[in-house]
Amino acid sequence: MSEKKSSEQAGELSYEDAREQLIEVVRTLEAGGTTLAESLTLWERGEELAKICQNALDGARARLDAVLGADQDDA
Repeated sequence: MSEKKSSEQAGELSYEDAREQLIEVVRTLEAGGTTLAESLTLWERGEELAKICQNALDGARARLDAVLGADQDDA
């Protein structure tokens, strides 16, 4: 089983999948034509997706900082 599938089964989306879904949520909201209830549901989903993306970016930044810090310590 691929890592992508196992992480999705655990309820976690990859950064790329979350970003694509967030883009679609934004497009839908910008297009209009949804009810207030639908818009609120989309907004909430967008917030969840944005958090997933931010957490992924924060994790990537921490990993880069750790590697760069280790490189500087070796110098």
